[in-house]
Formats: sequence, structure tokens, C-alpha cells
Amino acid sequence: MPDTDTDSPAAFIGPRELTYRVVAMPADTNAAGDIFGGWLMSQIDIAGSVLAVREARGRVATVAVKELRFIAPIKVGDLVSCYSQIVSVGNSSVTVHIEAEASRQRSHDIEDQDLVANATLVYVALDEQGRPRAIHRD
Repeated sequence: MPDTDTDSPAAFIGPRELTYRVVAMPADTNAAGDIFGGWLMSQIDIAGSVLAVREARGRVATVAVKELRFIAPIKVGDLVSCYSQIVSVGNSSVTVHIEAEASRQRSHDIEDQDLVANATLVYVALDEQGRPRAIHRD
């Protein structure tokens, strides 16, 4: 991964896990042929929610994007992998750090990935009526 000026959260309470993988398609591009930032934001949100749902043991909603940093462009055909890690769990919220990496279409090695973005998102656990609820931990 490239060296960046970003400060990743210092401590995590969970392991880094692959939570989402998708190929960037032509419909997701801007006029320059780069993948839209909004498309990547959506993939990052989905990836982070995987751990948040598991930790909350149910429905969650995104309540904050604490930080989202775009580091490198994504091109059509790149395989985007999102790795997520729990930063903290509160009474009703889960904070997740996500790193998006791209396996470039020019490379046939899926392990050869470039860091393209990182983010920290906060999710809140919801009850059946869509109201915040407590997260019960064992």
C-alpha cells in the first residue's frame, strides 16, 4: 500500500476483514473515465455496514462519515476490495474504519493492490420501528 498522509485510527477492537469486493464498470465512470467518487463512497458504506450489522446483531443506519479520503483513481475493470475493522462500539453505535484497495486490470495478480481510499464511518443500531436501540454485548 502507498504511503499517505492519513492518520488511521490508532487502535482497533476487531481484526481487518475483507467485507466487500466488486468490479468497477463503465456505467460508474465520469467523462474522464475515472470511477465516480460517489460510487466508491457507496461501496465503502456497504463494506462498513457488514461489520456494523454483525456487531449490532441487526439493522443499522449510517449516521456519520467521520472521514473519507480519496487516495488514487479507480479505472474500469479494476477489482475493488474493501477491508473493514471495528474501531469502537458505543451504547447504540459502531464505528468502522474501511480501506478500499484496487487490483488493477493491468495486473493478473489479485494480491497486487493499491490503496485507493480510506474512511471512518459511524452506524447506529435500529429497532423494528427505526429508532436507535442499545447494542447488547456478551
